[in-house]
Amino acid sequence: MTEDMAFECLLVSQDPSVVNLEITETIAMADAEKSAIVLQELRALGVHLEIDDFGTGYSSLSRLQSLPVDTLKVDRAFVSRMDSDLETHEIVRIIVMLAQNLGLKVVAEGVETEEQVELLKRDSCKLAQGYLFSKPAAPHAVERLLECNRSRVAPLLRAKAAASSAQ
Repeated sequence: MTEDMAFECLLVSQDPSVVNLEITETIAMADAEKSAIVLQELRALGVHLEIDDFGTGYSSLSRLQSLPVDTLKVDRAFVSRMDSDLETHEIVRIIVMLAQNLGLKVVAEGVETEEQVELLKRDSCKLAQGYLFSKPAAPHAVERLLECNRSRVAPLLRAKAAASSAQ
């Protein structure tokens, strides 16, 4: 999303809670005290905060604990190698576990294969993004993608709801 689009979305909704602001780990940790103050102000407005590219910067776990963030995004450099390198997979697994233990959401970036999805599911990572799901797209294409997925997923959700209510 471009800065202009994000700004337009914020102006249209006038509801900061619909905004997810991604801050790279390197920027957040460069001046952790100042970052913490700015992030706390944004969080007080209701903005959701995400640390992007987690694992590639110079973070200290004690600093991470002091930042008011909602989500850690595991850098694609790890995700792209997790299905071919056991050590890299272990790093992803530990980041997922760390995020969950801190009460944060975790998103795996750069997912490109079904095998990566299966490994992430086994590691209890529930959110992912990457070319496997969609390449970057214009707003009208995203609308079509969402509509297509809604029509595919809705019957599954209805069946699941019916099955659980029958029990």
